[in-house]
Amino acid sequence: MYKSLPTQSDENMGSENLEIDPARDRFPFCVVWTPIPFLTWFIPIIGHMGIALSTGVIRDFAGPFYVGEDSMSFGQPTKYWQLESHKALGGTTGFDRAITEASDIYKNRVHNLCLDNCHSHVAMSLNLMHYNNSTHWNMFRMAFCMVLHSKYVSFVAFLKTWAPFVIITGTVVAITIFV
Repeated sequence: MYKSLPTQSDENMGSENLEIDPARDRFPFCVVWTPIPFLTWFIPIIGHMGIALSTGVIRDFAGPFYVGEDSMSFGQPTKYWQLESHKALGGTTGFDRAITEASDIYKNRVHNLCLDNCHSHVAMSLNLMHYNNSTHWNMFRMAFCMVLHSKYVSFVAFLKTWAPFVIITGTVVAITIFV
């Protein structure tokens, strides 16, 4: 089973609990990602994204007029990128407030796979908190940052993300070569 993964040294933790606990789906201050069946199988960098409050509870824009809480639409996160609360305007309070505000806004929006989606919800959260002194977060930057900064929850999570793509690609290559 999973065990808690410490992510930062004790001297940087202060009073905040920064421990990632995949078994309980707790990812404090994290952007999280999980594969979308079929879509991720063919294009592995495309998946479903959410953002977690300081308590580790995940919020994800999962469909028209719906922001899920504490249960991602496509299953448990396979990757995470832990953010730093001090880079949010207002620290931990500002971090949580921005996620809550973005979630309230997205509860009134129609989900669009290509334009206004889960990545956009996370980007709006970061824009509202002025994360890293920036208000230029968008779905493309979010996808790029997840590729660049994220960590897999476990080896099984890595396989869940990449195995279908490798199998499909291998099958297509084998058929092309041998037929």
